[in-house]
Amino acid sequence: MQNSNYILSCDIGGTHITSAIVEKDSWRILNETITRSHVNSLENAKSIFLDWTTNMKSCLEKTDLEVVNIGIAAPGPFDYEKGIALMKGQSKYDSIYNIKVTEPILEGLGQQDFKILYINDAAAFLQGEVFGCGLDHKDRILGITLGTGLGSAVWSQGEKAFDADLWDTVYKDSIFEEYLVTRWFVKRFEELAGFKESGLREILEKHAESKEVTQLLSEYQEHLLRFMEFFSQKHECKSFVIGGNIVKAWDRIFPDKSVLEGFDVQIGQYQEHAAIIGAASLFSNGI
Repeated sequence: MQNSNYILSCDIGGTHITSAIVEKDSWRILNETITRSHVNSLENAKSIFLDWTTNMKSCLEKTDLEVVNIGIAAPGPFDYEKGIALMKGQSKYDSIYNIKVTEPILEGLGQQDFKILYINDAAAFLQGEVFGCGLDHKDRILGITLGTGLGSAVWSQGEKAFDADLWDTVYKDSIFEEYLVTRWFVKRFEELAGFKESGLREILEKHAESKEVTQLLSEYQEHLLRFMEFFSQKHECKSFVIGGNIVKAWDRIFPDKSVLEGFDVQIGQYQEHAAIIGAASLFSNGI
């Protein structure tokens, strides 16, 4: 059937949602359908679901193709089998904690006929990059996403990528996530400089050459290397694909690439669109 060959695929992040229609046979994103919009994940549940479904409807309206399946990549913790959001205390989506999100999404779309499947956003990112970049000849690849949360995933040949779920691994006086996400940059910069900026981009744009930023990036490099070493040992693999908004500053974080010797590191080529491909692949029998 024609309608089963096209999937509405969504990547939900802490500050945005991106949706697109994906052709199942080729895993090709229909570029004219790519729809990105802001999400205020600190708002109440009704507002969050409205942000999500407004974006999805806008995407669907960009094509006449029939769509019956929806794949959603979402951050954890999340019960991906039952569609229950379990994020709490992470500065995002607290108001939908323990809510089954499928029904509000279907209500917002005004249609009950869609089948919705969910996948961890880091696993979706990794799987999309693996197949999109032709890396599926490798035995195993580890994925890291660095943004409002810390995502980690493992892909092994012949299997679907899975969430490695390492965000809350004990590190220093807290957990790895608290040292590797956007809010760490904001918090640590304020400690070093004595005033606050809203995010990493603002910090780099306004204070690029300052000694505080040099120290900030050096400390972040150290935290990320420690995480990569831990992840690599745990899953016996040195190949990484790394994505997320923070990698836009990769060359600032790692001006000297020699410290990465011993690892095979690739920066994601598809980035947020990789998760779109990965979420769509939930409806494949062959991946």
